[in-house]
Amino acid sequence: MGVRQFSDQRQGDLRIGDIRVDPPVVLAPMAGVTNAAFRTLCREQALAGRPDTVGADPAERTATGLYVCEMITSRGLVEGDETTRRMLVFDPAEPVRSVQLYGVDPVYVGEATKILCAEYGVSHVDLNFGCPVPKVTRRGGGAALPWKRKLLAAILHAAVAAAEPYGVPVTMKTRMGIDADHLTFLDAGRIAQDVGCAAIALHGRTAAQHYSGAADWDAIAELVSHVDIPVLGNGDIWEASDAVAMVRRTGCAGVVIGRGCLGRPWLFRDLATTFGGEPEPTLPTLGEVVAMMRRHLHLLVHYMGEYRGSREFRKHVAWYLKGFSVPQPIRHNLGLVSSMEDFDALVAGLDPAQPFPRHTLGLPRGRQGSPRPVTLPHGWLDDQDGLTADLASAELDVSGG
Repeated sequence: MGVRQFSDQRQGDLRIGDIRVDPPVVLAPMAGVTNAAFRTLCREQALAGRPDTVGADPAERTATGLYVCEMITSRGLVEGDETTRRMLVFDPAEPVRSVQLYGVDPVYVGEATKILCAEYGVSHVDLNFGCPVPKVTRRGGGAALPWKRKLLAAILHAAVAAAEPYGVPVTMKTRMGIDADHLTFLDAGRIAQDVGCAAIALHGRTAAQHYSGAADWDAIAELVSHVDIPVLGNGDIWEASDAVAMVRRTGCAGVVIGRGCLGRPWLFRDLATTFGGEPEPTLPTLGEVVAMMRRHLHLLVHYMGEYRGSREFRKHVAWYLKGFSVPQPIRHNLGLVSSMEDFDALVAGLDPAQPFPRHTLGLPRGRQGSPRPVTLPHGWLDDQDGLTADLASAELDVSGG
């Protein structure tokens, strides 16, 4: 498939329920990152890369990419936890309110899905079965849960049944399995399809890999051939060309972007342009990156206030400036920024014409970790069809996948 064909592909494009996602790109939920400010920034960039979609009729349910809110826990939402509910903030211009939900109890997941649809106007619910964090897997949650096929089916069915009266599609994200000897993704795909999920996203790593090594795109292709619902591919997409390569190689219906966009929201502009069949835009200069940083900080301050917003911004500084020649004192002080005025004063002396550091292209961003054995409940692997398990402790406010 050539790049030209991606323009032709727009005739069919990605559909999740009745939502048309064009380009077929999803921003993965990331804790402390994919809040309303970052989602707005990424969406603005995608619109810049696909200007023909600006002003499109909202009634057509077309989204220029899909941008998923930070993951929330079903128990926290149902029990009215204030921290959980504060995370459910959306920009008025978001055409599709998309939320990832984590849960291990079908009753809580179903009730949480109903709350999202009825009280928050959410248009898409994604369920997380990809978290590799030990404190979750040791209780059978996250990436360990799909091993229990009946439990997985019960959770997915509860969400789909709760969302159906509102016309809201439910999707799931998972990993290949617990480890190379205990793969679950094909069973998970079949179950997701059977209970009525609209799509399934696959991260081409096992829980044991965490974020280390290379993602297995062949597993994504295998899942594509195994199910009839759309498959979204995730793992090792650092540039727009990687997304094109994944679709060509696997036949997946779309891609999920996680760590690759950290400090690089313009990746969604590049993706929109490339999937539209046009040449990829030129790389931003330092001045353009600084302008992006300022926009990000402005949005955070708008949604959170100056005190909290500026502190939320600090974690992004190193990602934005990776590879650029910026004096260490400026880097350090940007990591302590407390106001828009501080930011403007610190960046005033930087060379706006400094070219983008090309040597950073294609390199992993964010955490990687190293392979490690997955901690599981005693006897977890003995029975794949057991429904009963003490999973209360797995209801934690964590993120991953």
